[in-house]
Amino acid sequence: MKIMITGGAGFIGSHLCDEFLRDNHQVIALTRNESKLDNISHILDRMTLEKVDVTDFASLGNSIEKNKPDVIIHLAGETSHSKSFENPLYDIDVNAKSTLFILEKIRTLNLKCRFILGSTFIVIGRPTELPVTEETPCNPTTIYGANRLTSEHYCTIYHNVYGTDTLVFRITNSFGPREQYVANKNAINFLIYKAFKGEEITIFDKGNFFRDIVYVSDVVSAIKTLMQKGQSGNIYWISSATKTWFYELGDWLKDLTNSQVKYVESPQYTKKVDVGNFLVDNSKLKSLGWDIKTPIKEGIKKTLDYFTSQNK
Repeated sequence: MKIMITGGAGFIGSHLCDEFLRDNHQVIALTRNESKLDNISHILDRMTLEKVDVTDFASLGNSIEKNKPDVIIHLAGETSHSKSFENPLYDIDVNAKSTLFILEKIRTLNLKCRFILGSTFIVIGRPTELPVTEETPCNPTTIYGANRLTSEHYCTIYHNVYGTDTLVFRITNSFGPREQYVANKNAINFLIYKAFKGEEITIFDKGNFFRDIVYVSDVVSAIKTLMQKGQSGNIYWISSATKTWFYELGDWLKDLTNSQVKYVESPQYTKKVDVGNFLVDNSKLKSLGWDIKTPIKEGIKKTLDYFTSQNK
């Protein structure tokens, strides 16, 4: 199959490129950010790379029209909730309009194409009941979350009205090799990297909160399962369905590295937007034959090994 991945040089996108090439698919990766090309430098000779910003609709449309992919996996976007407040109109363009544009392009070209949207647990907001399921009400606390939720609705509408083959997956906190280690991008990878460097790591509120954390290889196998077996028009959760307490995370990092943990009170901004404790029921995805393969602590070790290999 011919598979187009927006954000193809990014964290999850680059791992998907690896996986699909192993399965002998034809891969077209779209990226706006040349700083991430190291993630796919080892496979560039076996795939097509196009420098396309998904907010440049002319270029995005030309690429879809030229390549006519069988599958589009839309991962590109701005994933920082704090940046969504700094530049809210851009966030609409990159996290909502880009999805609508691709769906409309598929419709107007009459492409036989499966469109898979990568979404996020942030769309839920603060859950009133755990575990979260596909039916849990969504009340996002950030502009980023609202725009991702809007994208999800576009997928449902195009499926229901036009019969477009759409699928949505929501990922909980994912981590692993190639993810950015910036505080406002991915808290888990940021903590692991700080610990790897032997620096003091800071965790809010004595670590007395938990998240549903999932390692990148399990995310990739889940997306592959959904591409092959997911039911059109549906939403699926990708998660470990396991509570990971942040004090537990701090203890693991102390055990595995030379770092120390400092517990501080969370800032006011975090208190306003944080989703709090989070746990997902992933049985809908598991019903397709998928399951978790990598325990969280093992994933942390793999990520530390990756940082070691990159810093030799």
